[in-house]
Amino acid sequence: MLNTLKKHFGYDKFRPLQKEVIDEVLSGKDCVVLMPTGGGKSLCFQLPALMLDGLTIVVSPLISLMKDQVDALQMNGVSAALWNSTLSREEIIEVAARAKSGELKILYVAPERFAVAGFDRFLDTIKLSLIAVDEAHCISEWGHDFRPDYRNLKLLRKKFPKTPVIALTATATEKVRDDIIKQLDLKKPKLFVSSFNRPNLSYEVLPKKDSLKTVVALLAKHRDESVIIYCFSRNDTEKMVDNLKKFGYKALPYHAGLSADKRSENQEKFIQDKVNIIVATIAFGMGIDKPDVRLVIHHSLPKSVEGYYQETGRAGRDGLPARCVLLFSYSDKFKHDYFIRGMQDPMEQSKAEEKLAHVISYGNQTGCRRRFLLRYFDEDYTVKNCGNCDGCVRLDPIEMIQEFSLPDRERKTKSTTPDTTNFDTALFEELRQLRTSEADHLGVPPYVVFGDKTLREMATSYPQTEDEFLVLNGIGQQKLAQFGELFLSVIQKYVESNDIQTTFIRRNLAVSPPCRAVSPPSSSSAVKKPKHTFEGTTYDETKKFLKQKIPIKAIAEIRGITEGTIVSHMEKIISEDKSFDISYLQPEKKRFDIIAKAFKKANTYALTPVKEILGDAYTYDELRLARVFLNKN
Repeated sequence: MLNTLKKHFGYDKFRPLQKEVIDEVLSGKDCVVLMPTGGGKSLCFQLPALMLDGLTIVVSPLISLMKDQVDALQMNGVSAALWNSTLSREEIIEVAARAKSGELKILYVAPERFAVAGFDRFLDTIKLSLIAVDEAHCISEWGHDFRPDYRNLKLLRKKFPKTPVIALTATATEKVRDDIIKQLDLKKPKLFVSSFNRPNLSYEVLPKKDSLKTVVALLAKHRDESVIIYCFSRNDTEKMVDNLKKFGYKALPYHAGLSADKRSENQEKFIQDKVNIIVATIAFGMGIDKPDVRLVIHHSLPKSVEGYYQETGRAGRDGLPARCVLLFSYSDKFKHDYFIRGMQDPMEQSKAEEKLAHVISYGNQTGCRRRFLLRYFDEDYTVKNCGNCDGCVRLDPIEMIQEFSLPDRERKTKSTTPDTTNFDTALFEELRQLRTSEADHLGVPPYVVFGDKTLREMATSYPQTEDEFLVLNGIGQQKLAQFGELFLSVIQKYVESNDIQTTFIRRNLAVSPPCRAVSPPSSSSAVKKPKHTFEGTTYDETKKFLKQKIPIKAIAEIRGITEGTIVSHMEKIISEDKSFDISYLQPEKKRFDIIAKAFKKANTYALTPVKEILGDAYTYDELRLARVFLNKN
């Protein structure tokens, strides 16, 4: 299980409750999982899917969310696909064929798909190992985002009564949990409730007075970082975008008044880091998996605490510090009251009034806001001072706004939010630009390549070898093969040009008070780094085995490192001595010639473009080995 976790997802250990949930799923039992956004819900079905014999179907409510998750899985070397209305008939036939053949491990579908003619027949042709229902609160009328199509999932349970079902949600009261179990007809499910506490998020409520000034002041503290601003109406959204543009911010709107294509385009620009601010109605956010949102502002009251918690949960999914600010005004309550009075169903009206009343209580809260939110979800939070909300860290709102408008100054508040320790901001920015370039080339969001947390670790520990690179969080074998060489070369060049002496430490980045990011050491204070970075025992050892004409796989097993690392050693050894004999490892001529032509066509020695030309018939290790001989010749 741990080998699969590291190989495909790049992690050395599980988060709280993940292993317990996975054990339950692998034993064939139904379960309901409540984990906060960013808590690692997806892994609870993605990892079992790889270990079970058959196909896992994941029911997910939004197309864009499916695409992001499938992109991320494929980048991690997992055979995954989606089936929705965006696919052509030919693409649907291809996905169905892959599922029937057993090649596909994970298939994402929308709940509406189960009502489409023909899909039922497809289900008869597959071996289904697991059913995962994401955003499961959508099946309950008591949930904040009820979707009638989720009720069709009962048919799936009837068709596969012995297949385990895992229902997952980030927001569900006890009433909603009971309804999920009933509606999905779960058989004695085990309930897993993770803490809803997100310690990296700060919660604040400010008076909605001169709100534009407040918003601009908050944004000044988060320049060039990803921000979501929620507004009440389409008109409010467009007005906010226009005002922010006048202040020089890159902002785009997202609301139901825009065409579907325009909404998709704006969302894509945000995900791809082309713009850093989205101003939206509550329609935005459920379909994105962007982990590096650093600020969420509610410019007006949300309809419910569940909705507020989920929307703020889109901040800081990478575990790094993020802010959640609500601008509070009773005039916004009156707007909601107007729409509630227009409801025809008395029961629906009563539900809406009750939900809004809880939001007002949150806005008027004088104590710990974190405790209020957690108690709403039936979690007892006994910490006296969370240290990360305005109820626990007393600060005059006006003073705070003034401080936010002065970015070179730091906040005068204590904080216990987790963060990596000091990282090299200049190297981080280089790696960030490289990530964006690679993501554009591959047509995926930047965070699918590497998250900010992984880049910060690179800019903290300066890994110099593939083994050191592989130790970092979020880097598995597939990403090492695909991106390791490229990112390592940038880090190595940076370390060399800045004369930085590195000592790589296998570190566990623990919860600690956040520190200011630091610039790289100046040459006057840094210790000179030896010019020949690859001299030393690890390369000498590999060289010794190569002289004995031992196969690469055997060397890797003897030395306890990857075959890719052995090949990277060979590249450096040959670059120093082209006469060194490795002819016994020469690839088979026919395949070598095909690879050589692909390198020539790509007009580069980078591996990714060549892999795209050749496809899955050739591995990254095979391409890297062929490149050794191309360089040698």
